[in-house]
Amino acid sequence: MSTDSAFKLNDIKLRPHRIFGGIKPPAFKSSSMRSRIMPSPIPERLILSLRQHQGSAALPLVNVGDMVLKYQLIAAADQESALNLHAPTSGKIVAIESALIPSQLQQSEMCIHLQPDNKDNAIALNEISDYRAKTNADLVALVKQAGICGLGGAGYPTANKLKASIDIEAELLIINAAECEPYITADEALLREFAKEVVSGAEILQKICLASRCIIAIEKNKKEAVSALAAALNNSSISLVQLPAKYPAGGEKQIVQGVTGLEVPSGGYPPDIGVLVQNVGTAYAVHQAIVEGKPCISRITTLTGAPLQTPKNFSVLIGTPVSFLFEVCGIEEEQLTGAIVGGSIMGVELADLQAPVVKTTNCLIAKSTQEFPEAGKEQACIRCGFCADVCPAKLLPQQLYAYARSCNRDELESHGLFDCIECGACAYVCPSNIPLVQYYRASKQSFAKQLKQEEKSLYWQSRFQTHQYRLKKNQEDKLSQRKTKKNQAEV
Repeated sequence: MSTDSAFKLNDIKLRPHRIFGGIKPPAFKSSSMRSRIMPSPIPERLILSLRQHQGSAALPLVNVGDMVLKYQLIAAADQESALNLHAPTSGKIVAIESALIPSQLQQSEMCIHLQPDNKDNAIALNEISDYRAKTNADLVALVKQAGICGLGGAGYPTANKLKASIDIEAELLIINAAECEPYITADEALLREFAKEVVSGAEILQKICLASRCIIAIEKNKKEAVSALAAALNNSSISLVQLPAKYPAGGEKQIVQGVTGLEVPSGGYPPDIGVLVQNVGTAYAVHQAIVEGKPCISRITTLTGAPLQTPKNFSVLIGTPVSFLFEVCGIEEEQLTGAIVGGSIMGVELADLQAPVVKTTNCLIAKSTQEFPEAGKEQACIRCGFCADVCPAKLLPQQLYAYARSCNRDELESHGLFDCIECGACAYVCPSNIPLVQYYRASKQSFAKQLKQEEKSLYWQSRFQTHQYRLKKNQEDKLSQRKTKKNQAEV
């Protein structure tokens, strides 16, 4: 981190600041907050994806027919971007095969299929009575060993994020509790019931990343969660900042702006200005891993939507099928028209209800025509500018839309396509019903594919050039040897 960035950040008073753009959609949160967090029953089969996030897949350590215990490591992270995977309960490995998992690409991944024995026998846990006596490297290793990733977004491995924050000497740690998207209440429920543990996890994260200041940022309309946090922070150096209820205040760059007033530079990340952002669910998982010795085998997930008779937040075992959770809540089949993973704006349609919960699954919405009527027909852009007014990244969505349709890669890049956080605010206000985010997402995927092809082309070009050089050198060597022999013969 530069000296200028550190100076600016250290001098800033942490308080609510204005966040550019954004919208205020109906919340649809009350129904899932009526009851306390419930532990979900153990299903007949757990489907454990070797890729629990957007990183690399883990390497399985078990074989079909093996018996495993709860908390046992069953797949190891053999790459930096992979996550360790642990058995959520005891049982038998009945298959290692592909299955559909929730993701933007709706793709199949290799999964470990675990048949629970309903005994829930567990291995011994290594609890730590005083984490302060541990070195930062030891604590990072424990976080990595527990298989923790960001539980509120794309799921970047937490240990990697902590290492990076240590390298850049982060000055500020923000624990993100601004759960702004409609329907999702997992973080709010977590804070309402486990605020003390979240604060403990935040203190551990602050120790690891060496940040001089730490705050928990939450929307001020979450009264019960704010009250619970205030009580838990009584004897803590961590402070609380209450932000206006606005979407997408919980975006990583937006919450930095909302707390500090600083903007993360285009193409950059919060660590570039000395800030580390972690989700409250991640802080809770870190507390469980360090203080209680528990790896990440479950998460809080919101189950909601009109077709569900008893919507609520569950502590769900990783690998639990979505259909099983809907059945536990009681499902009105005649109302059900599909399911969404995530919130109603940024979430993605689930292709198969047998898909399992992964570590990044924070919400599951049972769809109905009542709450999710068929989208209106896409019409021509009228250049009203509403999308630009609400874009939190200060982009020009209508221009990006035009360039996405014409596949103009240079203009898309120059107009900040990769600064788009895909929040969906632009599509939400569009009077022409244009699914803008889908165009941006498709363009990003096309770029990634082109980049991979270019890298592959450069690789084979390099191989070909090396081969040609080797052939030429061999030929020259042979000619040189012949010349040497001829000279020797003449002598």
